[in-house]
Amino acid sequence: MTPDETRAIVTISLLAAFADGQKHERERAEIRRIAEGLAGEGGLHVPSLVQDVLMKRVTVGSAAAVLSSPESRQLAYEMAVGVCDADGAQSPAEQAFLAELARVLGLEAGVAATISQQAETLATVPMSAPASAPVPASTAATAQAAVNEAELDSAILNAAILNGALELLPESISTLAIIPLQMKLVYRIGKAYGYELDRGHIKDFLATAGVGLTSQYLEQAGRKLIGGLLGSVGGGLLRGLGKQAVSSGMSFATTYALGHVAKRYYAGGRVLSAQMLKDAYAGMTREAQGLHARYLPQMQQRARTLDAAQVMNLVRQG
Repeated sequence: MTPDETRAIVTISLLAAFADGQKHERERAEIRRIAEGLAGEGGLHVPSLVQDVLMKRVTVGSAAAVLSSPESRQLAYEMAVGVCDADGAQSPAEQAFLAELARVLGLEAGVAATISQQAETLATVPMSAPASAPVPASTAATAQAAVNEAELDSAILNAAILNGALELLPESISTLAIIPLQMKLVYRIGKAYGYELDRGHIKDFLATAGVGLTSQYLEQAGRKLIGGLLGSVGGGLLRGLGKQAVSSGMSFATTYALGHVAKRYYAGGRVLSAQMLKDAYAGMTREAQGLHARYLPQMQQRARTLDAAQVMNLVRQG
């Protein structure tokens, strides 16, 4: 893939990120922060691309015109769908954007529908059946007394290793799977302490801790794309394992931190303030980053055993 094609796909992804005019300013700020973090990588100045999008100096048509191969056009659509689905089911504005993108890219209707269906399945997978309101405090207190702390710690570490492994895979669907797996981890932890959580509560918990869903996907997929792994086939995985160590460290750290902060939050009866949650998440993320090198071989080994179909099953099963 040429640098111009990479630039075009990043631009299309940013257009997708801002397609929903209802997106919270907090998430928009996160997207700008990520752009600053990606500045200079792969020869791209992502902050200037963000400005081009916000100032409407670029369109879907002008970006798509740069993509000459069927593979690059499909990859652009996959990333745009991932951005739109990262925070849940697509809004009407996002659906309209993706329909126009598929038309401009010249994608076959069946191909576009399959990509969207896979992403929607991941974005809307039930946490458990059925999810309902939190259980009474007395029941929660009883559940807390029976929690197996070591078992939860093991589940958090295993989830972090799995998500680190997913970040090593070349399929864009693998990157999109990280968020629902993180949400299911939070759900499992809340349930262990007697709280039956719904998707809305979990999204609020992640946002309060400082984890943006759209921005997290955009950062993970963007790093893979700029690093030359996203969309690779054949031996791309084995060649890219070393290059993706930093990116897998991000997925490992965010999952590990979310798990342990959720454990602290629900074990304590959900009394932490928003600032305390943010501080706890930041501290746990730093701790997890120090653990990354120790567990990287396990992430690499796990990545070698996964394919796209297995990833879909993992998310469905939790």
